[in-house]
Amino acid sequence: MKVTIIGMGLIGGSLAIDLKKRGYAEVIMGVGNTKETTQKALDLKLIDRVVTLDEGIAEADLIVLATPIDVMISQLTYILDRVSTQVVTDMGSAKFNLVKSVKDHPNRRRYVPSHPMAGTEYSGPSAAVPNLFDGKTAILCDIEDSDKDAVTLVSRMYDVLKMNIIFMGAENHDVHVAYVSHISHISSFILAQTVLDKEKNEKNIFELASGGFTSTVRLAKSSAKMWIPIFNQNTENIVTVLDSYIHNLQQFRDLIARHDNQQLEQIIKEANRIKDILDAKKQKS
Repeated sequence: MKVTIIGMGLIGGSLAIDLKKRGYAEVIMGVGNTKETTQKALDLKLIDRVVTLDEGIAEADLIVLATPIDVMISQLTYILDRVSTQVVTDMGSAKFNLVKSVKDHPNRRRYVPSHPMAGTEYSGPSAAVPNLFDGKTAILCDIEDSDKDAVTLVSRMYDVLKMNIIFMGAENHDVHVAYVSHISHISSFILAQTVLDKEKNEKNIFELASGGFTSTVRLAKSSAKMWIPIFNQNTENIVTVLDSYIHNLQQFRDLIARHDNQQLEQIIKEANRIKDILDAKKQKS
């Protein structure tokens, strides 16, 4: 199995590590946006060879797009124009516009839209780590529009990565990830901005910030180059989520201002349920 990974960042690099280590791929070829990036991936032994995009398409059995989502849209059409038997998948965090862009492409059935729900706040080849995907969820979208052998190949890849596979329509995918993923990053960015605006003394931030604060703003380290395109591609759903979030935040603020402890307790106890839900998911996996 020859795999070409386009995008040598956290996701592409971590994917390369485990696909090679676990025997899914005999050869992993890498395509990056700069010579420095691909050379770093080569130096770190994430990939076996650096190739051009055209070489990577021609020589691969499986082509994986792991670039920012805005780049993916232009690259996907280019790639599908040049495949025959090759299978193409992507790891993008927004799906509807990406899938729509190739809806009528003659080679659409060689493409399996997918999204591994895994990551860290770090970026670049040096951020790549083994076992990043273990126990996480991979979403395959609109598989009825893909060839069965293509779905099987991509599903096997995620099995090797020890991910739990679920199937979903692209439009539903974008709604759900807006709630469980995109809003988390926005909350982290805004909390970090709020603290930096009001707490000008960095020494106080350093000395007073506890574990709760650190874990909440961890995602604020995430790359703007990756997240702004996601916001642009999933704008409608994200704005809907933000409207709901702002409404609930305003309500919580008003309850605090009124010292309405009974309502506050009710909301907090209801919010506590999320941990039980997440713990149950961990036990299942």
